[in-house]
Amino acid sequence: MTKLFNGKIVFRSLGALLVIESLFMIVPTVTAYLYENSDLGAWIVTTVLTMLGGLLFLLIGHGAQKRVGEREGYVIVASVWIVFSLFGMLPFWLSGALPTLADCWFETMAGFTTTGATVCADVESMSQSLLLWRALMQWVGGLGIIVLSVAILPMFGLGGMQLYSAEVTGVSYEKLSPRIADTAKHMWVTYILLTVAQTLLLYLEGMPHFDAICHSMSTISTGGFSTRNNSMIDYNAAIQWTTAVFMFLSGMNFTQLIYLFRGHPSRIFNDEETRWYSIAVGVATIFLSVGLFIHYGIEHDFSQLRFARETFGMSERALRKGFFMVASAMTSTGFAASDYMTWPKLLWVFVFFLMFTGAASGSTAGGIKWVRIGIFAKSAMTELKRRIHPNAVIPVRFNGRTVNEQTTSNVMAFLFFYIVIIILASLIFCASGVNFDEAIGTAVSGIGNVGVSIGQFGPLGSYIDYPTAAKWTMTAVMLIGRLEIFTVLLLFSKALWKK
Repeated sequence: MTKLFNGKIVFRSLGALLVIESLFMIVPTVTAYLYENSDLGAWIVTTVLTMLGGLLFLLIGHGAQKRVGEREGYVIVASVWIVFSLFGMLPFWLSGALPTLADCWFETMAGFTTTGATVCADVESMSQSLLLWRALMQWVGGLGIIVLSVAILPMFGLGGMQLYSAEVTGVSYEKLSPRIADTAKHMWVTYILLTVAQTLLLYLEGMPHFDAICHSMSTISTGGFSTRNNSMIDYNAAIQWTTAVFMFLSGMNFTQLIYLFRGHPSRIFNDEETRWYSIAVGVATIFLSVGLFIHYGIEHDFSQLRFARETFGMSERALRKGFFMVASAMTSTGFAASDYMTWPKLLWVFVFFLMFTGAASGSTAGGIKWVRIGIFAKSAMTELKRRIHPNAVIPVRFNGRTVNEQTTSNVMAFLFFYIVIIILASLIFCASGVNFDEAIGTAVSGIGNVGVSIGQFGPLGSYIDYPTAAKWTMTAVMLIGRLEIFTVLLLFSKALWKK
């Protein structure tokens, strides 16, 4: 027996979210006015159309039952990214900033999914309003439109638990308070405070205030859109260190950060995923820094380093570039403090593999996430022990608790689909005319929401010359990666649509 689908609540939810998006659009509209940008008219039209679209959806959903079931939750979560992007791409299209509809859709989806891949070859030619909108899209998408909605939708009389469950489809999630809306509010307060803190630090360290705002929003959301063609390469060492630290923090589980800021650091030290993530960052940074130190030493000839100060300077540079790139790749931010494609092949291949990992669950990062990697690794080791002691009962334990078979199956299924999507996307990219290595690189970049890849799509490249069919495919891969696969796949499952 099929349960009746509550379509009105879907329209009502999307309408409320579109109204919220139109309010965010007021910020770049005012920016266009203050900076006298030529795209002010495009922004006014876009903001009005988005507000009217939201009100229309609210009208269609008027009188809806306040019941948000699993099906409705998954439909809202999957469709809101598409609807947001449809309206969000209008400024690029109406202003003529991007040449084709595919480019406008690509740039917008890369923003809201925090992928950070760009089709703009000359970012610095964009107006201030569009640059701010690129950063704002990532900032809104970073913690999740749905987490935002469960903090605000209760004002419209809508519940948020089903939406939050559909958005957070990882291994587990943790509420900070009995009410899910309060949990979302705690997250957003932390999110805002981190953004403000980084903005102030970057400004004090010499970054122009507009760039500081945009880069902070892109950092905390682990998005990676920059206002400069060379990303973070041209900024000073202090700015690069600050950005690297905030990328690392943004890769942590936000509930753990909240406990830290509340004065409970023991929660972080006792969390196994945080330890896995921190140790991985540390080990990868040491490996990359040593490799870069040797690389820089060979470039400058070790015998020419006459003073300890010169050696220290080269060591600091290697450590800074190494930590920055590890944090950027592992958290799927995609910022660059140097062009890693000019490094020895071993080093940039190592960076590429870091893009698979992701950071912690409950963060703004993409990728596989360390809780899944940890459970997968422990399951593999446990299976070896069972082979040696077939009659022994050896459970898989994570964070001091036994991992049930359903969770283990969830992890295995996720990894299976993750690899399958990379393979299918790579085949489509190759069929579109993309080189084999770049096809695999962009597929991994898309599903992990990293943005940067290898070859011409590396840290200083853009997707402007990417085949049109590949661009449309890439946007779909971005969306699937942002929703962590299951939210999208479940919509095509018969079981979801039956009682």
